[in-house]
Amino acid sequence: MSHGIYLYGILPAPISEKVVLEGLDREPVRGYSIDGFNFLYSDAKQEKYLTSRRNLLCHERVLEEAMHEGFRTLLPLRFGLVVKTWETVTEQLTRPYKEKLEELFQKLEGYREVSVKVFWNSKLEMQALLESNVSLKEKRDARLGKALSQSEIIEIGKLIESGLQLRKEAVINVFRSELQVLASEFVENDTMTEEMIYNAAYLIRWESESNFSEKVEEIDQKFGDRLRIRYNNFTAPYTFAQLS
Repeated sequence: MSHGIYLYGILPAPISEKVVLEGLDREPVRGYSIDGFNFLYSDAKQEKYLTSRRNLLCHERVLEEAMHEGFRTLLPLRFGLVVKTWETVTEQLTRPYKEKLEELFQKLEGYREVSVKVFWNSKLEMQALLESNVSLKEKRDARLGKALSQSEIIEIGKLIESGLQLRKEAVINVFRSELQVLASEFVENDTMTEEMIYNAAYLIRWESESNFSEKVEEIDQKFGDRLRIRYNNFTAPYTFAQLS
């Protein structure tokens, strides 16, 4: 039983019927053209889709496979978008946002989104901070096994926190200075874990990706084992295809 239409994204041209894509609930993904826009969709077997890792990966895989089929430029739609009819799409998306959607296609033509996430080991960083700051280490060591006042504990904690923040900013500034000059746009996103210290997306020209990845590799070697860098060079442009 179908509960409507599940939407994945919008393409600049119709997708060939020869392209075989599998969507959510293992439903075949098809193309549908309306108001001059070409949608990737499948029949929705559920009214609402659980935001599970499997479902999210399936949604992203459909878009990435479409990109592999030659659709370098596409507008990804947010996960879980189920509509009852195509008239709903016209009323709520293509008609009110026609010009904005066309502008986004023009903006993304010839460009791709890549992302860089940077992680460190906060315990090792604190240890390195103390080793490089003798007076701070002495203050920290002095409190071990002693009954310190609340104000002394707070003071030492603040000194360690500010020291770690300075170390973090020094690392982040390397990524900013080295990578932002290679991108036409960039967005710095919130970090998602305590160990993640930097999370950014970059809009770069398709043909410049090898230069960008080489620069990421250079930075990685510069910091050695101190950092873990997760670089994603192939993803649908969620960050830069937002309807504002």
